[in-house]
Amino acid sequence: MKVRISLAAMALTALVAAGCGSSNTTTASSSTTKAASSGGSAQGKCAVSIGIEAPLTGQVAVLGQEQLAFAKLAVQADNQANGTDITLVQGDTQLMPAQATTVTQQFISNSKIVGVVGPAGSQEVEAVGPLFGRAGLAFISGSATNPTLTSSGKNATFFRTVSRDDVQGPEDANFIVTHLHPKALMIVDDQEVYSTGLVSAMTPVFQKAGIKIDHESVSQKVTDFSSLVAKVTPQTTVVVLPWQVAANAQQFGKNLAEQHKNATIVGTDGTYSPSAFTTAGSYVSSFGPDITAIPADASIVTAAKAAFPKFGTFGPPIYAATHVLDEAIASACKSGQPSRSSVLSAVKATDESSSILGQPIKFDSKGDMENAKWFLFKIDKTGKYNLVTGS
Repeated sequence: MKVRISLAAMALTALVAAGCGSSNTTTASSSTTKAASSGGSAQGKCAVSIGIEAPLTGQVAVLGQEQLAFAKLAVQADNQANGTDITLVQGDTQLMPAQATTVTQQFISNSKIVGVVGPAGSQEVEAVGPLFGRAGLAFISGSATNPTLTSSGKNATFFRTVSRDDVQGPEDANFIVTHLHPKALMIVDDQEVYSTGLVSAMTPVFQKAGIKIDHESVSQKVTDFSSLVAKVTPQTTVVVLPWQVAANAQQFGKNLAEQHKNATIVGTDGTYSPSAFTTAGSYVSSFGPDITAIPADASIVTAAKAAFPKFGTFGPPIYAATHVLDEAIASACKSGQPSRSSVLSAVKATDESSSILGQPIKFDSKGDMENAKWFLFKIDKTGKYNLVTGS
């Protein structure tokens, strides 16, 4: 596995010119990413497809396009390294469960698709999981973190390459208690499964510490938070935003400044966007690492910067998820033409000693990645995200 990963990384830079740029495909489409393998696929062997469900347009398109770019990089590099002929089929979900359901049905109907990367949001996985399960189709998310997605037993073919909220949430809350020492704080959910799940994971920690909590709720569609910021009292020194839309967190920061309020923002996963959320002094917790700080990822970083210059932490877990599927397909190829069932079995047996994430990848019986890590960053005056802690 280490050899395959190294070969894939070495091939990345040369493959960027072969179509790694972002795509604006808005539905499940046959618009593909395919790299010629070094020896070609014998008589079409291993000529299969994988789908990617991501918000390619809409409020969080910048994150979806980042995920797409990294999925393309992985497919191209793995085709080159493994001699496979894998095609990537794009599906735009717009981070909406209904749209994700439509894309999922299209993917299930496409017999060439033997695995799927995504979808991005927990609310989407909640909607499509049973569909994929009935179809026996493995799907691996690089950003869906709600614990119930694996603990409920409803998503039998679901896997993820990120930590769960019940790992990340308490750690975030403990950091806030230990290092920011608020006597009162505001925590605002954005009315989606991901957000409410993190609120539920954090709240008990705050309550145990005796912190006064103002729990608010706001729709992702709101774009001005003046009335919400008006509720931030002088005693409220921290505002926690477990949101999926980075631009909304930036607007919240602007509204705080306009009202001359000095509360520190602590955002989570979806707010990690160096191009959209740059409020100085804020903290951002993320399920993914800054791979530019991982020496072993140097080749991948070079290729990624060419494909998507301002990438953050949403792309690397998708690269990891795509690589898992690619390796599962390559493994299944040894016994014949890959099928959905053979790929699913190979995904379950994944045991990578190293990965783009700087850690091994192995799934437990529920589909969670064993020993998944989380990372916390602080934004400086230049808008740069600096690692504070990772565990």
